[in-house]
Amino acid sequence: MRKPLLLLLLLAGITGLHTVQAQPKNNKPVTPAKEDAPQHGSISLNPDTTVISYHDVTVKGQKIPYKAIAGTQPVWDQDGKVLAGLFYTYYERTDVKDRASRPLVISFNGGPGTPSVWMQIAYTGPRLLNIDDEGYPVQPYGIHENPESILDIADIIYIDPANTGFSRVTGKDAPREKFFGVNADIRYLAEWINTFVSRQNRWASPKYLIGESYGTTRVSGLALELQNAQWMYLNGVILVSPTELGISRNGPVDAALRLPYFAATAWYHKALAADLQQKDLTAILPEVEDFTIHELIPAISQGGFLQEQTRKTIAAKMARYSGLSEKVILQHNLNVPPNFFWKELLRDKGFTVGRLDSRYRGMDREDAGNGPDYNAELTSWLHAFTPAINIYLREELKFRTDLKYLMFGPVHPWDSNGDNTGENLREAMAANPYLHVMIQSGYYDGACDYFNAKYSMWQMDPGGRLKDRLSWHGYRSGHMMYLRKDDLATGNNDIRAFINASLPKAGQPAKY
Repeated sequence: MRKPLLLLLLLAGITGLHTVQAQPKNNKPVTPAKEDAPQHGSISLNPDTTVISYHDVTVKGQKIPYKAIAGTQPVWDQDGKVLAGLFYTYYERTDVKDRASRPLVISFNGGPGTPSVWMQIAYTGPRLLNIDDEGYPVQPYGIHENPESILDIADIIYIDPANTGFSRVTGKDAPREKFFGVNADIRYLAEWINTFVSRQNRWASPKYLIGESYGTTRVSGLALELQNAQWMYLNGVILVSPTELGISRNGPVDAALRLPYFAATAWYHKALAADLQQKDLTAILPEVEDFTIHELIPAISQGGFLQEQTRKTIAAKMARYSGLSEKVILQHNLNVPPNFFWKELLRDKGFTVGRLDSRYRGMDREDAGNGPDYNAELTSWLHAFTPAINIYLREELKFRTDLKYLMFGPVHPWDSNGDNTGENLREAMAANPYLHVMIQSGYYDGACDYFNAKYSMWQMDPGGRLKDRLSWHGYRSGHMMYLRKDDLATGNNDIRAFINASLPKAGQPAKY
């Protein structure tokens, strides 16, 4: 009996929202019209609503006025039947005279199963959640101005895919296969973006996709789908903490590529030898990367036929670079699982390290075991983000609803078959000379580690023909590298530079 009750609570209906529009001269947030009383036990969703308000934010010392639209837009089937309503927040600078040349950034997060909350109120948006300078929760919960927002140079829409945030599949008979899989996700979101761009009259604008984590899988596939099925061509794609993008790296390559991340984490926790520890992080990583490519991959490739002395030499170097003992490395046949590393590195100090951000420490029930009891960093982030996004959407943007905001929604089982998104992105770049790609990685991210991101970039361009339009940037934090104050500024500045560099000069044709 517990599951039906939880389902009703989870899908408690959104109250009747009305389209509300303020006068442009008023910069104060707008209070929506009187709403309908909530229907207890309702699982209905109004899939097509807007609540509009006007605000301003000071970015780089410049006051930026903007319009915020918090709303829903439908997903239809081929017969025009509404299958879902997707929640979004759209920020549009209001003192722009030439909207046609104003870039539009379309933003997704990942999971799959999470909304766009993470980058919206912690990275590129005009409002920032309350955290300390390293990204840890503080009270009172809430939000304040984001002085690093990219709203000065681009308008931004944050989209919550089906069954995340306030977005919902609307009917019991709506086919799950329409939404919950790599390629299904890409197809319906491309259609949705087409509708949004048409409604907001943004077809003339230079367009950019930004995705984080699984969102990088999503936007890499969308780059080609928008181009081929919607005839919408992009200027740029930004991959924040990218996944493997369907690019194969099984066996020795997979085992070896994680070592540079191990080294970065060990350096942060001062677990390396003194001569390495006294160097800067970016001074030691090229050495580890070179060893990984030229020695470790060939050694693991030889398996049990690797000469014993060579095996010991390789294990000793791995120990030097990882902070682990030679003994445990040999016990794992040179292939140390990340889960074990997160448990082992600080085992003697009574701590684990975080998966998504290994700067975070956790405390397990016991020191024994092969992996942490919980993800220390994710618990910390949910602590800070959940109150902040509810306060922001409900109180400041006045999106009135009794619907639960899903930080992680019911999207599983997820069909991961047919993930060719890295190749999709390469094909989109090859066919569109305007299209540029930038990758952003945190050195302490153990889920989507920085060296695997580099590897994906290399494999996306095996012929070396696109490398003048591919770039990579590293930051001294984890999966959500922008949670660290210094990286919030640096990361947004890198996005600004990327957008400015990828905008063609007036009259410059898209041709080779």
